[in-house]
Amino acid sequence: MSSAEVVRSGPLRYATAERFARPRPVTAGYVRPVSGRICPQPPSRLDAVMGPPHDGGRWPQGEDCLHLSVTAPAGGGGPRPVMVWFHGGGFSSGAGLLDWYDGGALAAEGDVVVVCVNHRLGALGYLVLDGVSEGNLGLFDQMEALRWVRDHIAEYGGDPENVTVFGQSAGALSIRVLLEVPEARGLFHRAVLQSAPLGFACRPVAEARETGRLFAGHLGADPLTAPAEAVVAAQRRTAAAHSEHTGSGLGPAFTPVSGADPLREPGACFDAGARDLDVLYGWNRDEMSAFPPDAGDDGDVADRTRRAFEVPYADLRTRLRRAGARVHGYRLDWRPHGSRLGATHCVELPLLLGSEDAWKGAPMLGDADRAEVDALGRAVRAVWACFARTGEPGPMPAPLVPVP
Repeated sequence: MSSAEVVRSGPLRYATAERFARPRPVTAGYVRPVSGRICPQPPSRLDAVMGPPHDGGRWPQGEDCLHLSVTAPAGGGGPRPVMVWFHGGGFSSGAGLLDWYDGGALAAEGDVVVVCVNHRLGALGYLVLDGVSEGNLGLFDQMEALRWVRDHIAEYGGDPENVTVFGQSAGALSIRVLLEVPEARGLFHRAVLQSAPLGFACRPVAEARETGRLFAGHLGADPLTAPAEAVVAAQRRTAAAHSEHTGSGLGPAFTPVSGADPLREPGACFDAGARDLDVLYGWNRDEMSAFPPDAGDDGDVADRTRRAFEVPYADLRTRLRRAGARVHGYRLDWRPHGSRLGATHCVELPLLLGSEDAWKGAPMLGDADRAEVDALGRAVRAVWACFARTGEPGPMPAPLVPVP
């Protein structure tokens, strides 16, 4: 089956929300295609790695952005495993609707239903400011999208009893955080965590409030009524000040917050959330080539990758298994020909999602031959689809390396 033999539905609205308010689910009769928007955002910090999205102008930015798309194999049938994608972007950029995340090949080859989700980002999704925003709105959006999948995916041939969430970077961190949330329990049955910098999963509410006050000072206007462009501009100034203060260009200013709903008791519910869960986790060999070193860090890329990904993942693996999860790990060693970045952050994305046109000119792909990308992508997609179907990834083709 080719990627052309799929049916794409959407964008579909899964919820609505006022600024800095929790999302409200759509009514049954309100599930219909919309024109599609993406959350207001600055340019991505990873343009030098991924390049800018070729379809960035296709999707206008706007706060009515709680939309998703569904891609399913043509010809009916089912129920099929469902794979729900949470994109990366440091909680400040990106969108599930972008062509980078087209699920056509994955749906067609794996006989699965792929759902790609937009949610609120940056200050609009994670600001904590007394009288304005409680924080974690992006997490509430993601849970609402998963409830939409539970209630509606059977209409698209998907099995609501076999839902795999998969995400990369900030999207993978979101999944990790949702393991702490009782309300998320039962909304997914398997999880794939790709390149999650686990050290930045959450920040304490006191720190988030300090960041919120800094944001309000930069905005200089009522956050509830200021134009979205002004909110994004203040968010960028806050992020710059945050990086200068911490000496790190990696940790974003606006992230999930512990000590605020729905993470009131961080860690307390992890064991119950992970019990009987199938988890596939992993990282890329040269992740940190995408990021400049922190001040005073003289380690090479391999050492920085080990500290930022390999060691934290080993700790998470131990904790997941102790909680009763079934865990599988991988490392991707693919270094595209002609790329100075090697097996960098995001390099697995073209192997899973998107089309040739979507990834054309991405710096991280160097001079890689399209035939090589297609062949390797087909093999990697087979691993992800097998995991979604059975909870087992099956044999991993090189350059995927199993991690015990």
